[in-house]
Amino acid sequence: MGELVNQKIAKKESASTQLFDSLIEGKTFMTLKYNNPQDYIAKYWQALEKTGNPTLHGNIFEYIIYTLLYREGIRPFYTQAKVAFVPNVNFDALLYSQLAPVSLSLKTSLRERYKQADLEAIALKYVHRRSKCYLLTMDSKEANVQKSKILSGDIIGLDEIIDCTSDDINKLITNLKATTFTTSIKIDVVQGNLVD
Repeated sequence: MGELVNQKIAKKESASTQLFDSLIEGKTFMTLKYNNPQDYIAKYWQALEKTGNPTLHGNIFEYIIYTLLYREGIRPFYTQAKVAFVPNVNFDALLYSQLAPVSLSLKTSLRERYKQADLEAIALKYVHRRSKCYLLTMDSKEANVQKSKILSGDIIGLDEIIDCTSDDINKLITNLKATTFTTSIKIDVVQGNLVD
């Protein structure tokens, strides 16, 4: 089995896990040396682009971010997470703390995808008002365009758009490391004196 499955980042082997595990010859994500989060992402992204296979870019980008969180000790985290009372949304990555959940929406390019991420953030904040919602992307040009929409109020759910090719990602990882994350609490949908 590959390293993604061994570390429980992926449930089973797939074309995406095999490609990720083979991107950097002779290294696994656990043994790869890097200077900072931006450097880690760049090494994997450059190796991915050399494969000439754009069909799996989205899946591989998710694995890059998941393994970065793992390497940086930002755990536990959930992948493809569903949150109670937030219907029809699978969050790419969700970190849970007693203060509020943190969602990471992972998009290689933005185009219109930032709108989906914003709607998901609004849905999460409707239930968890203090939650933090970030959109991570490799699309530097669009990231800068959409950041201005947060400032103007046209994007209201996302707290920040993170350009993973810039120092933005280093700052985010530093901030996340300052928070203690846990597994989510179990909740009863209804509490009270039950008369049956």
